Amino acid sequence: MQQRRARVYRIVGVSLGVLLVGSALTKALISRQQGSEFLQSGGELQAGAVQIKDINLIKSLAPEKRAEKLSAIAKSKESLDRSRARYLLATELLQQGQGKKALEQLDGLESTYTVLASHVLMKRAQAYDLVGDSATATATRQAILKHHPKDPAAAEALYALGKTNPRYWDQAIAQFPAHPRVMDIAQQRLKQNPNQPELLLLIAQHGLYLPEYMGVLDQLAEKYANQLKADDWEAIAFGYWEKQVYGKAGEAYAKAPLTPRNAYRTARGLQLGEKPGATAAYQRMVATFPDAPETGLALIRLSRIVEPKTAIAYLDQAISRFPDRAGEALLEKSRLLDGLNSGQAATLTRQILLNRYGKSNAAAELRWDMAQKSAEAGDIETAQKWAAPLLSQNPDSEFAPEAAFWLGKWANQLGKPNEAKQVFETVLTRYPESFYAWRSASMLGWDVGDFSSVRQLKPPVARPAARPALPTGSESLQELHQLGQDRDAWALWQAEFRDPMQPSVAEQFTDGVMRLGVGDHLDGIFMVSHLSERELPEEQTQYRALKKQLGYWYALYPFPYLEPIEAWSQERQLNPLLVTALIRQESRFMPGIKSSAGAVGLMQVMPDTGTWIAKN
Repeated sequence: MQQRRARVYRIVGVSLGVLLVGSALTKALISRQQGSEFLQSGGELQAGAVQIKDINLIKSLAPEKRAEKLSAIAKSKESLDRSRARYLLATELLQQGQGKKALEQLDGLESTYTVLASHVLMKRAQAYDLVGDSATATATRQAILKHHPKDPAAAEALYALGKTNPRYWDQAIAQFPAHPRVMDIAQQRLKQNPNQPELLLLIAQHGLYLPEYMGVLDQLAEKYANQLKADDWEAIAFGYWEKQVYGKAGEAYAKAPLTPRNAYRTARGLQLGEKPGATAAYQRMVATFPDAPETGLALIRLSRIVEPKTAIAYLDQAISRFPDRAGEALLEKSRLLDGLNSGQAATLTRQILLNRYGKSNAAAELRWDMAQKSAEAGDIETAQKWAAPLLSQNPDSEFAPEAAFWLGKWANQLGKPNEAKQVFETVLTRYPESFYAWRSASMLGWDVGDFSSVRQLKPPVARPAARPALPTGSESLQELHQLGQDRDAWALWQAEFRDPMQPSVAEQFTDGVMRLGVGDHLDGIFMVSHLSERELPEEQTQYRALKKQLGYWYALYPFPYLEPIEAWSQERQLNPLLVTALIRQESRFMPGIKSSAGAVGLMQVMPDTGTWIAKN
């Protein structure tokens, strides 16, 4: 029962985070009302009044209505949004196989829509293919190579031209190795001749999203091990690491260039993969890179897999040499001392942690642990004394929202309603996206429901009129993203993303958004949510700034399947945001995902349970 209750809390916690974020977005998106008024009025357009937000709203309409609205914009006076409308119309016509009509929209568009000029030519070549004019299609692709030789869209032209002349494929591989079309080329050539390790390496470096990716890594590691260089092993190791095959990752990192990061991942991979040699690998890293930032964490990891007295020695090294890890090491040490029945030494260690490293996450963990123990013992006043410093000393810790909420609850229990009200309002102000903000709002009497009533609520779902801008990427990438051309934007991003092994905060977020756009919600949400794991001060600053933008929350809580969820939720009298959040928690919106226990589908239902539900 306790595990079940914890699971319900976890799911509802995510759900109500979504509820509150959605509510905040509803208030923030002032332009949504303007866009809705535009649609409700029948889309009457005045010269110069059309904006990109209108185009994004139009894209949510049924195909016929959407074509009607886009056509109206395309016939307005010359403007950027007129060009955008023509581009979107041409794209939809191509998808429908109407090459001739697409050519009409694309005629001369590259001269007025320069930000996507190469893509306009690419679409035009596709249209000529549809109408059977292969000669003009070829000439158009040659024009892309002539006028936009360094543009990643040229990879599309090279791919098409290479079907009849292999040298174009060679050029694509050399010039755009990360482009998805190059991955297609590599796969096709490997089918003809599997014994091409250089193409396997190309996929290992750039084809993480391919279904056959793991097989490629295994083939390289098993069949071509003697031919691989250290840099090749690093690419293979990174691939295994990203796929969470940590044992193989550790073994591959052991053959990669000897850097602090690779040395750490060697040991950590072996440890997580339950492979032999993790302890020795950590020890080698500590000896080889005694001052590297990664060594502080290595010492803490090492302390957890050796006997206690040796562990304490390693933790003392971390405390003395790595101030940023000292808090965590002190907390570990105090627990080891407790286990050795050295209570006085453990208490002294905790005092050092609080006095010297009181702002660390470890101090926050200690404070909340002690607060909970005091509350369980019925000593609420002591619990308050332990929890209160979390708001002043550790406001960004994962424990702060929960601690703040319970400070309010405890104040109520002690007969201090005004103090409780103030604390609950603090939770809403500081942590509006959290589970405890929902619980605080409920305690304040807001109409947000509680555990019994939240499923019956019918909150509005805010649909943004326009997509928030990406924090990085070319003008072309930004434009494709704004237009909702997600597949083309994703392909372009693969060529622009320079260092997937060590991305910046902006790059990692953008990569997450790109993945979400093509339906890879599992990894997309992972990339966005794990920005919170960044440790460098400048990265933490960038992350906090990103969290203040609506785009971050749209990416962290996406709304795929929104229309069917709303329709079925209305029929079943369910809160659509609660359903959406449950799906996010259970399957990350991946319809084909299957759990180790056999649960299937977006809501991860066991087949037997599904059969029982269907009968009832």
